Order: sequence, then structure tokens, then C-alpha cells
Amino acid sequence: PEVCLRLEAGPTAAVHSPLAVQNGFLQMLLRSYTAEFFMSFLTNLGPFLEDEIIPEVIPMEIEVVDAKITLKDDSPQIYPTSPGPVPIMLAIDHVLVKRRDDGVFYLTGQKCQGMFLQDQKAPAQCILAAPTGGIRGLQVSHCCLEVPELERELQNVKIALAEANMDKARLLQEIRKYNPLFEL
Repeated sequence: PEVCLRLEAGPTAAVHSPLAVQNGFLQMLLRSYTAEFFMSFLTNLGPFLEDEIIPEVIPMEIEVVDAKITLKDDSPQIYPTSPGPVPIMLAIDHVLVKRRDDGVFYLTGQKCQGMFLQDQKAPAQCILAAPTGGIRGLQVSHCCLEVPELERELQNVKIALAEANMDKARLLQEIRKYNPLFEL
């Protein structure tokens, strides 16, 4: 099956965490899952996730194996002659998301000997998030990157963002030379 879901509560859930006895423990497996989402779907999730009441922490473990999610931009086009944005494909080989008693979500790419994947011997590979057909994208070649490597990657992304902002400002300045009333 693509989705396996198990909710455990009571004294038997104590093997997962002390809080699971009271609030329960959720275990979920997504395997060979393929979906397409519009970006407006993701941006409109915010109001549903916000609440005035602090929710109860439910310890959980979500395992995603061999999933492919395509994100399509469905916002109105600014220029009618534009071919439109390229969809982004997120391919996940193996990711484990755990929520512990402190309420923090922990994301790992390493294979854990959980109840769902005990008989598989293949090591975890990597997460690839890149535009389908695009030149630029985020590629993580090793799921277990060290902190200094992540800091270097963060610096590279910050530099690329600064360059993109400078290009945007330069292009806006060029456009305003010919049309001073232009607004973005």
C-alpha cells in the first residue's frame, strides 16, 4: 500500500516515548507516492495550520520512501506572452520525520530500523529538489551533510540571492528609464 497509518495510545505506547502514553503515538509510512500540488494549495495551508490554542504534542514518526511531488505555479501570469513557470519536482528517496516529546520535528535521511522497513537492505540515498527541465536547483548529494558543509551551502545560497536581488534592481532601474511610472 502507498499509505500505512498506525495510531497507538495507552500503556503500550510507552515504548515510543513517555508522552505517547497520554497523547498517543502516530506512525505513518508513505511509499511510492506520487502527487501534483499547485503552489496556491501550499500557500493557503497557513491559515489552517495557525491556531490561537497551543495544540497538544503528539509524538510521531513519518517515513517517506520513493515519493515524487510536483509543484506547479498557478498564479496569474504577469506577461501574457511568457511561457510560464517550470514545474518543480521534489523526489524523495528515503526521509524520516520524527516528532519527539519536546514538539520539535527532526528530519533525517538515514535509514532507521523502524517497524516498516526492517527487511530492506538498501542504504538511504539522497533528496533531490530541482526544477524539471530547469538549469538551477537544489541538489543534496549526501543526506548526512556536516554542519560546516551546510553553513557553506547556506553562504552560497545567500550570495546567489544577493546577486539575484541586484539583477532585479538593475532591471527595474533600466525599465524605469523608459517608463518612469512602472510599478512592480
